[in-house]
Amino acid sequence: MRSFSVGLLSVFVANAQVPQEVMQKVYEELKTPFKYGLVVTPDNDTKKIDCPSVFRKGKYWYMTYIQFDGRGYETWIAKSKDLLEWKTLGKIMSFSDTTDWDNNQKAGYIALQNTKWAGNYKLEKFQNKYWMSYIGGKDRGYESGPLAIGIANTTKDPTKPHEWNRSPQPVLGSTDKDVRWWENRKLYKSTIIRDKNKTLGSEFIMYYNANGDSSGNKPKWRWFERIGMAVSDDMVNWKRYNADPVMEHGVGITGDAVIQKINDVWVMFYFGAFWESRPKETFNRFACSYDLVNWTDWKGDDLIKSSEPYDAKYAHKSFVVKWKGVVYHFYCAVDNKDHRGIAVATSIDKGKSKLQF
Repeated sequence: MRSFSVGLLSVFVANAQVPQEVMQKVYEELKTPFKYGLVVTPDNDTKKIDCPSVFRKGKYWYMTYIQFDGRGYETWIAKSKDLLEWKTLGKIMSFSDTTDWDNNQKAGYIALQNTKWAGNYKLEKFQNKYWMSYIGGKDRGYESGPLAIGIANTTKDPTKPHEWNRSPQPVLGSTDKDVRWWENRKLYKSTIIRDKNKTLGSEFIMYYNANGDSSGNKPKWRWFERIGMAVSDDMVNWKRYNADPVMEHGVGITGDAVIQKINDVWVMFYFGAFWESRPKETFNRFACSYDLVNWTDWKGDDLIKSSEPYDAKYAHKSFVVKWKGVVYHFYCAVDNKDHRGIAVATSIDKGKSKLQF
C-alpha cells in the first residue's frame, strides 16, 4: 500500500497501476496550452535542429541539442536567462575525421540530472565527472547505417563548449549477444537517471528506444520503435533489463523517454508517431509509474500536438521543466517545408516568439 499526493489529491494504491484520478491530476500539473513558438532555429535551411535537453547551472539555463547538416548528427549547447531567449555557444560533440565507430554521428543527451519535478534541474556528478549518453554511428546521412548507444563524460564545466570524452566502443548495440527482439536493427535516443535507492538493484537506469525484426509471435518488422531499459553500476557497463519493452503501442514510434518524479510518482515524457489509430500524426504524451518498470499510460489529451505553421508537420520529442510556478514544454517543431527547430509551450501565456524559420 502506498500514498500519492499532488495538490490536494491523496490516494492509496495497492498495486503497480497508477489510478486514473492520479493520472488526471498529473496531467493538470503538466499541461502547457500556450505555444510561445520557436526558440532555437538553424542558421540555414540545410540544417535541422532536434532533441532538446535542458538543465540549470548557477543562474543560467543551458540546452543541449543535436544538429543534422547532411553529413550526420553533432551535439551543440545554448544558454538562456529566462528559458525563452537562447544563445548558441558551440559544439560539445563534433564530427571526427577518423575511422572511429561514431565519427559521423554523435547525438548526445544529458544524464544524471536531478529528477525532482520543479526542483533545481542540476546535473549531478559521478566519479567527479559529468555524463551524457549518445547515438553514435559511422555512416553518413540521416540516421544512416548501424546506430548504437555510446557514453561520454567530462571533468570540465558542462556549460562550456568543448569536446567531451567518448567511449571507444558502444555500450549497447544491435549486434550484442543479449540483444532483444525489438532492438536488433538500430538504437536511438536514451536517457539515464540515477536511482540512489537502487529500486532495480543498480544505481543507474537507462531508457532508450530502438527498432528491430519480429521474433516468434511478435509483429512483423515495419520500422516500429519501442522503449526498453538497461541498468548499470558504473555508467560504463550496461545490462539489459527484461526481455520486452516497457512502453510501446504496437505500430509506429514510441520513443525518446525523459523521466522526472512528482512526489512518489515517476513520470515518463515520451512521443508517439504514426500509431494505427493516428497514422499521420506526431504528439507528446506521458505515462506514470511507482516502480520504474510498470508504466500506466495516459489516455487523455496530448501534451503537445501540431497546431501552428511552424509545427504543422511534426510536434514531438519532449523536455519539460517547471520553474517558479511555470511549466515549459520544449519540443521539436517541423513545418510543412521540413524546417526543423526547437519550440516551447508554457502553462501561462508568455506571448509569442519572434523567431521564425
